[in-house]
Amino acid sequence: MKTIFTPYQIKGISFKNRIVLPPLVRFSLLGTDGKVNQNLLDWYERIAKTEVGLIVVEATAVEEAGKLRENQLGIWSDEMIEGLSKIVEICHHYETPVFIQIHHAGFKEKISEVSTERLDEILDLFVQAFHRAKKAGFDGIEIHGAHGYLLSQLSSSVWNHREDCYGNRFYFAKQLIEKTRDLFDESFLLSYRMSGNDPEVADGIEMAKFLEKMGVDLLHVSNGVPKEVKQAVKISNYPSGFPFHWITFLGTEIKKAVKIPVIAVYGIKTEEQASCLIEDFDLDFVAVGRAMIFYPNWMEKCRKDFEKRMKQKKYEN
Repeated sequence: MKTIFTPYQIKGISFKNRIVLPPLVRFSLLGTDGKVNQNLLDWYERIAKTEVGLIVVEATAVEEAGKLRENQLGIWSDEMIEGLSKIVEICHHYETPVFIQIHHAGFKEKISEVSTERLDEILDLFVQAFHRAKKAGFDGIEIHGAHGYLLSQLSSSVWNHREDCYGNRFYFAKQLIEKTRDLFDESFLLSYRMSGNDPEVADGIEMAKFLEKMGVDLLHVSNGVPKEVKQAVKISNYPSGFPFHWITFLGTEIKKAVKIPVIAVYGIKTEEQASCLIEDFDLDFVAVGRAMIFYPNWMEKCRKDFEKRMKQKKYEN
């Protein structure tokens, strides 16, 4: 039986366990220049030394105009590679794989009004960012395609009514993956934080299968265009007895549709919850976010609770 402490392997990258620090944007730790500072390094060291299975560095902007807020991490210049590489060095010191999430905030409902040339420009910025991420030494890249940001806007039939090539909701992702395919190998992986609903679960499943076919190594399932998420739950017959948030439910539905590993996320706070998703719902990884911020010893408590639960289960059997 697999558990949250069962090791995992994707190509040449080994994961000590199934717990993931998701890309939590730490606005309060950063300045406005988009560069890594000591506060951010201290944060990632605090997490890495707890021996989580994977760290995904927060949403990192491909251009200043694509930031969520002024104080957001960036990767729009070669000058940023050195600082980002220091995060990698810290994580690798503790033998923890580390990805970086590449991001653009987008244009929301106005996505259909953005020129083709502007989207071509942003696509090229993503490609440049991928090259910088590899130079910095990361073990992988996570494309941010969820939460109503640029790629989510393009993949959503609710907001994307374009009549050019970007009207195909898979076009941007397909072009990005094809233009950077030569970067990825046994020791450099590609993850995609995807919308499990854009706007319905069926759309999420279609997207997941497409990404699997394109060679994505890992799916990190969250939600899409905010105004439509409740509709997705209704359409997917979200079970009344499901013990987790509906966003987590989206992850369990996507997992049924693909063979590549899937990360579930949202509101997971305890070892028992994390273990349930791995053991009973066949997820591959579980992301624990805010609990890691508020409880510095979360992993230590998780191990103790896990051992206690295993002893109890052995006793009962």
